[in-house]
Amino acid sequence: MAEQKHWYLICYDIRDQKRWRKAYKLLQGYGERMQYSIFRCWLNQRDREKLRWELEKILAKEDDLLLLRLSNRCVEGILLYNRPGAWPVREESFRIL
Repeated sequence: MAEQKHWYLICYDIRDQKRWRKAYKLLQGYGERMQYSIFRCWLNQRDREKLRWELEKILAKEDDLLLLRLSNRCVEGILLYNRPGAWPVREESFRIL
C-alpha cells in the first residue's frame, strides 16, 4: 500500500543569494513555485522528511523555513476564496498500456 500524500506549503526567507539559489533548485525537484519564496509540494511523510533534511543542509541559522501541511478541507477551500488560478488544479492522467 502506498504512503498517504498531502499538500505542503513551503515558505522560506533566505538571506544569502547563493543559499537561496540552492534551495530554489532543490524545491523545483519536489514541487512547483506558487510565489517568489513559496512552493507547493505533493509529498508523503518520507519525502517530506528527506526534503526537510536536504534544506537544513543548505540553510544557515539566520534563514527562515516554514512547512505547512494542508488538510484536504483546506485545499478545497483555496479554490473557493481565491482568484482563479491561485491554486492550479492538475487533472490526474492515466496511461493504458
